[in-house]
Amino acid sequence: MRRLLSMASVIAATLVLSLGTPSAQPRGDDDLEMEPEGGASTPGSKTFDRAIDLYRKKDYYSASIELKKVLDGETGDDDAHKQRADFYMGKTLYKMGYYAGALNYFEKISDAGAEHGYYSASLKWLAALSRVLPETSGILEKIGKYDPSALDEPIMDQVRDELYFLLGRHFYTKGELDKSIELFNRVNESSPFFMKAKFFEGVAYVRKYEGRPAGEAFKKILEIARERPPQYKADEIQRFEELAILQMARVFYSTQDFDKAIRYYEKLEQSSPEWTNSLFEASWAYFLKTNNPKALGNIHTLNAPYFEDQFFPESVLLKSVIYYKYCQYDRALEAVAEYDTKFRPLRKNLQDVVAKYEDNAEFYEYVKKIMANKAGLDEVTQRLVISVLGDKTLAKTFAWVDELDKELKALSASDKAWQTTAIAGEVNTELEVRKSLAQADAGKLAKERINRLIGELQLLGRDGIKIKIEVLNAKAGQISAAGKGERIGASHKEDPIIVDDEHFVWRFNGEYWKDELGYYRFKVRNQCPKN
Repeated sequence: MRRLLSMASVIAATLVLSLGTPSAQPRGDDDLEMEPEGGASTPGSKTFDRAIDLYRKKDYYSASIELKKVLDGETGDDDAHKQRADFYMGKTLYKMGYYAGALNYFEKISDAGAEHGYYSASLKWLAALSRVLPETSGILEKIGKYDPSALDEPIMDQVRDELYFLLGRHFYTKGELDKSIELFNRVNESSPFFMKAKFFEGVAYVRKYEGRPAGEAFKKILEIARERPPQYKADEIQRFEELAILQMARVFYSTQDFDKAIRYYEKLEQSSPEWTNSLFEASWAYFLKTNNPKALGNIHTLNAPYFEDQFFPESVLLKSVIYYKYCQYDRALEAVAEYDTKFRPLRKNLQDVVAKYEDNAEFYEYVKKIMANKAGLDEVTQRLVISVLGDKTLAKTFAWVDELDKELKALSASDKAWQTTAIAGEVNTELEVRKSLAQADAGKLAKERINRLIGELQLLGRDGIKIKIEVLNAKAGQISAAGKGERIGASHKEDPIIVDDEHFVWRFNGEYWKDELGYYRFKVRNQCPKN
């Protein structure tokens, strides 16, 4: 039951697994081109003026060469013009598709703070970069340097709601939940970022153990799903509706309102990527309601071959506990043996995978082979590792490496003359350094994810040993008083299996059918003594 004891941790983890970067499409760049008032009060050099003119003519390659001369001090321009050149270089590289290179310049500006003349104007470009770069690029951290009051400026009208959401995300990841909630609440309801903001608001409240406002936030998402406002795509609405349903179920589970939790778990359709999670978690709710025929039915579904790429080892031990409570000791021991047979060897295999390479960057390359099914792992271990590597946070870390690699390839395919310039050399070096660091980060995170699973399997293995000891003691007539209290009483009556006009009872014959999944029920005979 370890997975559901701390609902805040579960929901926070699921949130990370479920959401990527904001899905709003990049807007046109016209709203980004406004510059702050003031700036340089003296004329710039001819090189500087030529650079700005080339930018406006969309000759970005030539503009980058001239801007680099200004920044390298070759033109005698003062600091004010160099600051403007910083800003234009960031914009130029963005227009050229070198987003990581652009981030480098806007990072310099944001790190300089308000002393840089283009500090405020750069915030809009950081927002634009957040649409094309994964969070693991560090983009949220840079946006988080800005005070929310900066968004009150008229220049921020087009991106204000987006930036409220991004700032909220930043403070959420930092654990400053009250500040994140306040920012999420500023997002206008007509904004395409409103639904995402509501979701994070709900999860922030869950992390604060405040179930009522969390539920209200999730209910608002369900209301949006019914109304289907035009600012959202259909698949986006469906995704957040499913996530909100799952979180509602977990909120009610955490308050031990198992009936309502089950009601929400069962709202998810088989087509939902969250369906198997809902089945597993609902099996615990059914177990705690002593509706064990349904709990066992859900566990039976999870072991269908349709879900061989998903792993729920805890469900096997839950099955053992259920049989123990009915004094079916042989079947309880069979379930423990099933766990040992399936998962103990896999833990050793995972340890071997992690031990393959000590260096994180080398481990990243090894993980790439695993993901391409070229690492020589046995089929079951391969599937288990892939299930771990499906972690969305890890996927975003790998996406950052891919983005850097893509930009390096674009640079090598660019105009040969431009490749020999100082700015091309600078961009290439920056991309190579960032890629090296990103690969090491990705390898480190992949190791952590696999090690976490190893730890979970180790703890479950210990639980299995404890269950086995309890069962053997009970079988020998040495059951403790606490154990007797856990047994199903002789007066207990199972909930009846009600069959409506659209369904009929069909005895399971060893073959799974897709339309049967989720509908299995077990008849469990109580073998406990009456006294």
